[in-house]
Amino acid sequence: MFQSIEGIYKDGKIELIETPPGINTARVIVTFLSTNGSVDLPSRGINEEQAANLRARLQCFAEDWDQPEMEVYDEL
Repeated sequence: MFQSIEGIYKDGKIELIETPPGINTARVIVTFLSTNGSVDLPSRGINEEQAANLRARLQCFAEDWDQPEMEVYDEL
């Protein structure tokens, strides 16, 4: 069974954001994600027009999301 856990790679080490339950020792495959901030829209089943529409509808939440105290939700 495969299990995915997000982590951060820094200075040659990987820090997992959460501990995988029930795994003490396991082989792993590490995939480095793009850091350019772009999103592969077709892989998420939407096109640019739909993404723009979604972005416009969610814009009213942006001010709240950008508040420093909201960072606690980044690791969920």
